[in-house]
Amino acid sequence: MRRYTLADALIGHVDQVLKTLTPNTSPALRTNPAQNAPVAPLNTQQQRLVAGLMRVNHTGEVCAQALYHGQALTAKLPTVREEMHRAALEEQDHLAWCEDRLKELNSHSSVLNPLWYGLSFGIGAAAGIAGDKWSLGFVAETEQQVCQHLQSHMAQIPVDDAKSHAILTQMHQDEDHHRQQALAAGGVELPQPIKNVMGIVSKVMTKTSFYV
Repeated sequence: MRRYTLADALIGHVDQVLKTLTPNTSPALRTNPAQNAPVAPLNTQQQRLVAGLMRVNHTGEVCAQALYHGQALTAKLPTVREEMHRAALEEQDHLAWCEDRLKELNSHSSVLNPLWYGLSFGIGAAAGIAGDKWSLGFVAETEQQVCQHLQSHMAQIPVDDAKSHAILTQMHQDEDHHRQQALAAGGVELPQPIKNVMGIVSKVMTKTSFYV
C-alpha cells in the first residue's frame, strides 16, 4: 500500500484551498434546502440586504473550511482529525448553498475571502497544536457564535424570503450539531478573553464581507 508523503498532503491542501475559494467548484453533497422553496419578490433594498447577509454567511463558511482544514492538519488524535474532515464536508454544503443564493440575487462572494481563509487556517492550525481538547473547544465556541449570527440574519431577512430562510435554518441546525459533537468529543470551554477576541475578529469579518 502506498504511503502518503508530506508532498501528497501539501498537494491535497492546495486542492482544498482552490476548491474553497473558487466559486462553483465545491458541489454540495446534500440537496439545497431552498430548491423547492417559493421565490419571493424582493425590492431593491431588500435584495441588497439579503445579498449582503448571504455574502457574510458565505465568507463564514470559507472561514469554517479553513479552520477545520487547519485543525485537521495539526490534530493529534486520528479520531479528532476525522471529525474535522467530516464537519468540513457539511460546511462544503453550506458554501455551495450560499453561492447558489448569491447567484439568484445577482450578487457575488466577498473579494476578501482569500485573506479570511489564510487567517482562519492559521488560527485553526494553532488551535490544533494547543491540543485536541482546546481544538474541540474552539470548534464549539466558533459554532456557538455562528449560530448567534444566523439567528440574527434570520430575524433581518424578509419573512416571505423562503429560499434564504430555508438555507439558514438548515445551516443553523448543522452548526449546532457540530457544537454538540465537539463538546461530546471532549471539547473544553475556552477562557473568556479568547472568546472576546474571537468575537472581535468575527465582527470585523461580518462588517467587511457585507459590503465587499
